[in-house]
Amino acid sequence: MDDHLLGWLKTLDEERLARVLANRLDAIAPPWPRRMDTLAQRLGNGFAVMEVLRGLPLPALEIAEAALALGDRVDAQALAAFFGVPEAEVAPWLEVLFEHALAWPDSEGNVHVVAALGRWWTAPCGLGEPLAHYLNSWTTSADALRTLAGSLGLPPGPKRRMVAGICEILSDPARTAALLERAPAGAGRLLEDFTWDGPVRDVDGGRFVVPGTPEKWAADHGLIFRPSWNVAEMPREVALALRGPGYRPPFSPVPPDLATLPVDPESVDHLMTLAAPHVVERCAAMLDNTSKAPLPLLKAGGVGVREVRRVARETGCDEDETRLLLEVCAVARLLAWDEQAGGLVPTDRFDRWRLDDAAARLRVLLAAWWRMERSSLRRTGGKYGTVLGDDPAGTAVARVRRAVLGVLARLPASTACADRAGLVRLAHWHAPLLDRALLAECAPAVLEEARLLGLVAHEAITDLGRALAALEAEAGDESDDSSPLVEHDPALIECSTRALASVRRSALFGADLTAVVTGPPSAELAELLDRAADRESRGSASVWRFSPASVRAALDSGYTADALLADLAEVGTIPQPLDYLVHDVARRHGEVTVSTVACIVQASDPALLAEIATHRRLSRLGLRLLAPTVLASAMPAGKTLAALRENGYAPVQVQDTGEVTVRRARVEEPAGGRLILLPGGQVAELDPPAHVLVEPPPDPREHARRLFTAGGAGPQSTGRTWAVIGRMAPRLPTAQQSLLGFVVDRGVRAGITLADGLTATISHGELRSGVLDAWCEEAGDYLEFPLADIVEVRGAYA
Repeated sequence: MDDHLLGWLKTLDEERLARVLANRLDAIAPPWPRRMDTLAQRLGNGFAVMEVLRGLPLPALEIAEAALALGDRVDAQALAAFFGVPEAEVAPWLEVLFEHALAWPDSEGNVHVVAALGRWWTAPCGLGEPLAHYLNSWTTSADALRTLAGSLGLPPGPKRRMVAGICEILSDPARTAALLERAPAGAGRLLEDFTWDGPVRDVDGGRFVVPGTPEKWAADHGLIFRPSWNVAEMPREVALALRGPGYRPPFSPVPPDLATLPVDPESVDHLMTLAAPHVVERCAAMLDNTSKAPLPLLKAGGVGVREVRRVARETGCDEDETRLLLEVCAVARLLAWDEQAGGLVPTDRFDRWRLDDAAARLRVLLAAWWRMERSSLRRTGGKYGTVLGDDPAGTAVARVRRAVLGVLARLPASTACADRAGLVRLAHWHAPLLDRALLAECAPAVLEEARLLGLVAHEAITDLGRALAALEAEAGDESDDSSPLVEHDPALIECSTRALASVRRSALFGADLTAVVTGPPSAELAELLDRAADRESRGSASVWRFSPASVRAALDSGYTADALLADLAEVGTIPQPLDYLVHDVARRHGEVTVSTVACIVQASDPALLAEIATHRRLSRLGLRLLAPTVLASAMPAGKTLAALRENGYAPVQVQDTGEVTVRRARVEEPAGGRLILLPGGQVAELDPPAHVLVEPPPDPREHARRLFTAGGAGPQSTGRTWAVIGRMAPRLPTAQQSLLGFVVDRGVRAGITLADGLTATISHGELRSGVLDAWCEEAGDYLEFPLADIVEVRGAYA
């Protein structure tokens, strides 16, 4: 824990603390901190600090980097002078760091940067460790320090005085320049490399012990230090002095310009209302297709191009759309691997998904895309990646998606991006920790995917996209089964409902055996018409055409003529030609039947075949009499031959000579995929469905008020943890007392059982007068448990 950070937190009023907590919701996540010292620990956590940095724009990071480079004794005025800009330009970005608890001012106005930031940023501005780090190191002996002081013209004296004198000389650009005038040939080039391309470089260690070389001269004068034989480093103050008083680190307080164009808001809104229902409809069609023909995976992982094209052809999607929907459905856990089927099939969640209203189905897909750690339409070397294959970029791809959509969301309403290169520059300004090359590579794919999902139209963000872009912090990870905060967000619910409000649930049936839907069809209407007719066009109006083949396909799927006409009558008026067509096809449907057999048994004697068909010991063959001289067997030829021979018959096998190939049908349909694909090509079993409760986000003001009320009082323990628990919890064996001690001292999770039989999962405990005050996961709050009533403690693992 950083004591300076804790001291600063204690100086804040409730309003300022609430603003800090609003920017750092990670610090008040359950179990929320009860005191300022615990809050300071969370705010200074290295991983939490890194996540906060990812969400800050470039100027804030440049300020933090400069503050690290200049050290703790730096204020806003010194930072402004370092950048060569007025203090007014630095102040607002410095305040951003304060509001996120990444930096804070002390009582004298000096800026302190959180220690974790220094551990991540080891060479700010390309500068090394401070000079005092090397001079006070145990590797620098007193004799070496006196020798160095003498080479700089300083008299010997106490160590502290010599260190201060050396730092003063080597930090002064003028005195350092004068020192270089006496340097041997080649020293200037050597020091220039360290100054601008350091601070750590590989060197030839032998040259540091040869008199007269630039390396030995630089080391003898404290300009370079060598922590190991072949590695040398230049101290921070030396590099700044050599860069000269005119050096200015980069500072970009103004975002780069982005060329924009006005767009018609009605046109953008219209395209959103076309794309959104289309996504839901095509997704259902694609999943229905995979339920009939499981999607196999390549040996190297992922879905092959041939299978993608087959699904696109059979569902009426284009290839790009199919690639996107396959990956989105896999992340949404609507599609998963089934061992028995040998491919990807819909999961049980698909059955529940298709029963939801269309807006809810759309939000599930959008939430999956929002957290997806792949880019379906990203081209590398001019080629797409493998669908559902491993993407080394992983989480960075998801961050690129959110950064690009975030830039579009910041543009004024009815404004389109007119320069994709400018869009990449602006996205990098808002998210500078993203790799610039990856951002440029993924940005076009993000825009195309967003267009297919109804989030972008005419290079402008739609209302649906704006609502999704506001949920960057709630996106979740690809390994999550769902993102309830996204799927149940009120603004996204309102936009998704409006995006699907214009769907048509009725069709116009014509005497020419066509069905026309003047607008985006609902998923249910499209599914019905796709089952009984062939789609001829899609877009603002969709057209289907009925034919004998399409009606026969509907009857093959289980429809009767009356049931099909009844369903069609619910969505429109049935013309007489369509009624005649359906009844005519139904009258001839089933005149010829086809049965699946494994082999056939033939004999010239009908009585012999009748005897074989009724033989009790041959019942397992599933024999059926197809004709007086032909039997059908459900078992393969080899097993049928063996069974007949075991029972006294003498059959012979006949080679296939007919032209009709009998295919063996799948006995049972897949019950639903169970194995999901995780990032990195890993596979895990799909968890059973559970009712998801959306927890409200923590209230920063409430927590700020609670922290002020609690003050700085710590737990009141009458002695050591182990002694108190041993004395106050006599029902527990020694091992369980030790585990309870870890709950107090280290905040570990454990399950406890009380004397009345109640159980609880606890963590982050404190001892207070014979009572364990701990976080209870079931209650979602801190509760008090009398130590004397605890009869069992057991380990609890996440």
